[in-house]
Amino acid sequence: MANRPMTSQMYLLKLFSVDRKGLLHDVTKVLCELELTIHRVKVSTTPDGRVVDLFFITDAVELLHTKARQDDTCGRLSAVLGESVNSCEIELAESFQQGFSSLPPAALEELFRLEMSGGEVCSQTLSPEMKRLKKADVNIDNSLSHSHTLIQIHCVDQKGLLYDILRTLKDCSIQVAYGRFLSDKRGSREVDLFVQQSDGKKVIDPDKQDILSSRLKLEMLHPLRVVIANRGPDAELLVANPVELCGKGRPRVFHDVTLALKLLGICIFSAEIGRHTAFGRQWEVYRFLLDDSGELPPANSQARSQIVDRVRRTMMGW
Repeated sequence: MANRPMTSQMYLLKLFSVDRKGLLHDVTKVLCELELTIHRVKVSTTPDGRVVDLFFITDAVELLHTKARQDDTCGRLSAVLGESVNSCEIELAESFQQGFSSLPPAALEELFRLEMSGGEVCSQTLSPEMKRLKKADVNIDNSLSHSHTLIQIHCVDQKGLLYDILRTLKDCSIQVAYGRFLSDKRGSREVDLFVQQSDGKKVIDPDKQDILSSRLKLEMLHPLRVVIANRGPDAELLVANPVELCGKGRPRVFHDVTLALKLLGICIFSAEIGRHTAFGRQWEVYRFLLDDSGELPPANSQARSQIVDRVRRTMMGW
């Protein structure tokens, strides 16, 4: 699942159900399987345990305007959710707006601390697995080809690694002509890429090489941000990832976060997806207001660390 520019018609999926753990992830999984792209979601839980899920979605196969596609979607959801579902409705979203409620300053500071510190690695924010990524090495060599620059990368393997590398090169206007990707049994990945600038020339300028190398290392180390911040008396899980220059967001973020919370037995009281601009970049921000009644109450600092670590592990594929 990924948030993409709205090139297709937007639809509103209304799901009325009984609250239970993992409900939001189960819905998300079905929508992913049906190639329905989520652009925004709002989840509201009433005091009596009823849930109203509003999913703003587009259809990759552009058939959601047909009754057959709508019936199939609602049928699949009902089959997976069983008696939890009271009703399912799909209608055209006439007045969809990509609005997003503002983030409090304290949450912004914690979420984008790396950008505030000039992109330097803040090791104290990393779990032991993340600290291993500090060993990532990027080498740029112009001696092996007359027409291409060789970028050699050695780092710990993780889910989305190739996406993060290619996204970074694309945003830097670097074109890949040839690539080789190797993994070893120790969980490391070696990547060799022969590249050119958009003008067809090699990357010769030392300053451009330094910027490209630093950017690749940062994106491999911190492809996303995961924090828990206070939202009034409640705890809010925030997950942010940079948006590509073409407007696309990172795939399957909502799917992976809801899976992690489901495995932890944490209910989501409400959720929201939106865009936020910070430090010259556009970010996709996922906000989850967490229920405090489970075995890992988010109000507890130790529990918060466990939640953040599990979410990051799930998204990184560890």
